[in-house]
Amino acid sequence: MKAFLILEDGNVFMGKSIGSTREIISEIVFNTSMTGYLEILTDPSYAGQSVVMTYPLIGNYGICYEDMESTKPWVGGYIVKELARHPSNFRSESSIEEFLKEKDIPGMAGIDTRALTKILREKGTMNGMITINGNFNLQEVVEKLKNHHSTNTVNLVTCKEKKTILSEDYKLTEAEKARRGLKVHPYKTGKFKTALLDLGSKNNIAACLLKRGCDVTVYPAFTKAEEIIGDNPDGIMLSNGPGDPKEYADIIKEVKKLYDSNIPIFAICLGHQLMALASGGNTRKMKYGHRGANHPVKDLKTGRVYISTQNHGYVVEDISDSIAEPSFINANDRTIEGLHYLGKNIITVQFHPEACSGPQDTEFLFNEFMQMMEVSK
Repeated sequence: MKAFLILEDGNVFMGKSIGSTREIISEIVFNTSMTGYLEILTDPSYAGQSVVMTYPLIGNYGICYEDMESTKPWVGGYIVKELARHPSNFRSESSIEEFLKEKDIPGMAGIDTRALTKILREKGTMNGMITINGNFNLQEVVEKLKNHHSTNTVNLVTCKEKKTILSEDYKLTEAEKARRGLKVHPYKTGKFKTALLDLGSKNNIAACLLKRGCDVTVYPAFTKAEEIIGDNPDGIMLSNGPGDPKEYADIIKEVKKLYDSNIPIFAICLGHQLMALASGGNTRKMKYGHRGANHPVKDLKTGRVYISTQNHGYVVEDISDSIAEPSFINANDRTIEGLHYLGKNIITVQFHPEACSGPQDTEFLFNEFMQMMEVSK
């Protein structure tokens, strides 16, 4: 069955429909990862977006449900050059096409993803429609795309109620331990109580805390700071999530209270951006963002460069050097990738140190967070 991708600038791509046949309008973004497609599909940060994979063959190792970063996929649509229909992997439980159909995710295969990516790089991220209806009126569709806006996507992806996960109850299969390359950490089970503000958190953020012996209490995104502080956590984790950080004025107010609490804080991605806004900094939308598992970030303290997984369309800028100093920068475009807040036990990063599947070069930041809690306990 034919499918069409119509872009906001009037470009039209024709390919083959994969997955659901429903029509979808969303922001179109590209990801340069060679692997980790299931983690991408189930990453809540992609809510409101359709993802183009630049790597030409996707799906060759199938679907293993244990690898999902959330209980469901969040992407609007999925676009690939070539879809592997017969995966080869002893862990595979399904094909990616079956997964897309099961989860009602529309997609396309067989289009020139390099040409599409070049358009998005040159003109910037834009809205698009995936449809199987070939009788569309281009002018009407383009007008609809220009007027489309995804807002308040954190509301969609955050948990609905508070829950606590005890480290002593956190069990992993031997296969999962091997896959994640887990090491024994010198922390006792239940030694630290960590609050995780769920802005669209990936499962592996909680896993990185649990495997280090933290009891993790997960809070919905709009929880009042007084409730979190009142539960007396040893540390606070602000998660990743979707959307424009400036939309979440109510959350920013609560993050400012957490900033003032002097409780150790570690923030990732959207959490990093919200902390910057709460402390007087600014954010801006990038032309096409950073999305992939091969982004180099430079540690300004040591000069060492790490390879990181990233997924963001906004970046922090214009934060006072009396409030925070950059700790990491992007080695390609020099944008801020991490901040250390002066006089505070707060570290934040734009990239994903918990990335799975993806490079785990920077997972040591969770150990730094543990040390922050150790000193403050």
